Amino acid sequence: IAAAASPIRIENPWSRATAPGQVVGGGFMTIVNTGNTADRLVSVTSAAAAEVQIHHTSMDGGVMRMRQLTDGLEIPAAGRVELKPRGLHLMFMQLKAPLEAGASFPVQLQFEKAGTVTTQFTVEQR
Repeated sequence: IAAAASPIRIENPWSRATAPGQVVGGGFMTIVNTGNTADRLVSVTSAAAAEVQIHHTSMDGGVMRMRQLTDGLEIPAAGRVELKPRGLHLMFMQLKAPLEAGASFPVQLQFEKAGTVTTQFTVEQR
């Protein structure tokens, strides 16, 4: 019996190249849920960083604030959620090495229903 294809699809996963000595990096992508039930991104891991957090950036009285989404990120049924600079994004904490343009690294996304989805993030100079 063949396993059903995951309803979760990751589009355009990328990370910005980091400066020497920089120990955090951002991760961006679009998460597409082709299923008919909502799912939730509950955790993220990568060999490139000691910890990966899901963050939301908002403007509060002219001040940009970032907060960790400790309860995960809902992906609506038949919907898509874009993670982009100055919005929802991943934070790669305590990078083990600089993120260099042209490189790529694996990231494991853990979903409540779809399970683990592994994708390759490409490092871009943006």
